[in-house]
Amino acid sequence: ITPTSMTIVFLGITIGTIMTMSSSNWLMAWIGLELNMLAILPIISKPKTTRASEATTKYFLTQAIASAMMLLSGTMNAWQTGNWSILELKNKFSTTIMALSLMMKMGAAPIHFWLPEVLQGTTLQTALLITTWQKIAPVTLMYMISNNIQPTILVSAGILSMIIGGLGGINQTQLRKMMAYSSINNLGWTVTIMAFFPNMALMNIFTYIIMTTPIFLTMTNMSTKTLQSLSTTWTTSMTMTLSIALLMLSTSGLPPFTGFMPKMLILNELISQKFTTLATLAI
Repeated sequence: ITPTSMTIVFLGITIGTIMTMSSSNWLMAWIGLELNMLAILPIISKPKTTRASEATTKYFLTQAIASAMMLLSGTMNAWQTGNWSILELKNKFSTTIMALSLMMKMGAAPIHFWLPEVLQGTTLQTALLITTWQKIAPVTLMYMISNNIQPTILVSAGILSMIIGGLGGINQTQLRKMMAYSSINNLGWTVTIMAFFPNMALMNIFTYIIMTTPIFLTMTNMSTKTLQSLSTTWTTSMTMTLSIALLMLSTSGLPPFTGFMPKMLILNELISQKFTTLATLAI
């Protein structure tokens, strides 16, 4: 891919996300997400391997289905309310469909199946892009409609994401798949608190992005893709190995690292909302 085409592609990804975040209309938000999706496909398929082609196809299909669900939800709501405004999503069925489509876009459970497979089939730089930048637009839309979504849906999806993300990463030797399950787990926390305190959900996702970015950049620098290769880098680059270990502990939410702060605040908010059982499950 030439530098010119790469510039156009990255411009498409950036403009698509910004368009979605700044729109007040479902049609414009949908166009922004479509532009974003079409722009990232050449990046995923850049390595000329069968696995990359498979990852591109899986990403395209899931994102296209999510976009179709989103358009269906917006159309149904416009049919009943007479406008396309994002803040006017009043119909319960439309809201549920929209919440599911946004979860599918993000890669949250129960529609998470595509994320580990897509990350495993791409390069580390592309995996970084999918787990960080590609989450911003759907999370922003969910933040905008959070008051209209039934808390039961968000809490159920959030707890399921936490469980799947936690258990899924245990038996992995591939670092990209581990990071995918880490992303699912973190989205669980974000989606759960979105029902009660949307601002905290934004803080949580941005803290995650800040922590994940150096992990992927360090892995790219060290050319490590498996736990086995990471364990052998201790002799050659002790500082890098120690940094990535501390960053991973921070991402997992272990005190006294940065990643513990949003999780502690989320648990505190859930307890204050008298969701003590939910908070115990989250622990």
